[in-house]
Amino acid sequence: MAQSFRRVVTGHDAQGKAVVVSDADATHLLQRPSRPGVTLTNFWISDGTPAEYDGAEETCTGDFVLHPPKNGSVFRCVEFGPEDPEVMARIDGKAAFAEMGAADNIVEGARHPYMHRTDSVDYAVILKGEIDMLLDDSEVHLKAGDIVVQRGTNHAWANRGTESCIIAFILVDGVTKRDADPQDAKGIPKR
Repeated sequence: MAQSFRRVVTGHDAQGKAVVVSDADATHLLQRPSRPGVTLTNFWISDGTPAEYDGAEETCTGDFVLHPPKNGSVFRCVEFGPEDPEVMARIDGKAAFAEMGAADNIVEGARHPYMHRTDSVDYAVILKGEIDMLLDDSEVHLKAGDIVVQRGTNHAWANRGTESCIIAFILVDGVTKRDADPQDAKGIPKR
């Protein structure tokens, strides 16, 4: 059973006073057989920068996509259940990411079927459990309380333990450098 998250959204009433506009369990979820044991829960999506705090009172609608909107951000939690190596050996990562509009984000021939990258800066906080963050040729073991700033790199998350791991993510649309030529602003930075 996936973790349920209470989501409280504030706003302003007609007199400009701070009020709660929504207080309910988050419902913008993605669970699928192509990514067994993983549940993604979106809390808020901003479609531009600066973010609007007097705009829509609900932004988590429509298709569930991996990456943040252009110039926007996504706030979500992902629960990673323990991986079964036999199941992982048969997984089609590209098909799984296609379900989130991100088939082209998969790294073909990588050491993990879900190795991917996005043109974003992702802030991550490990809330519960342990997980391994795999990079191209290395990995880092992370525990509750650890922080990751993932900057447009190839990566995958592997829960090799026996308990679920929950990570809070804020994905911010990014570029290699703000002053990069347009053809060099996305993708792996040229060195």
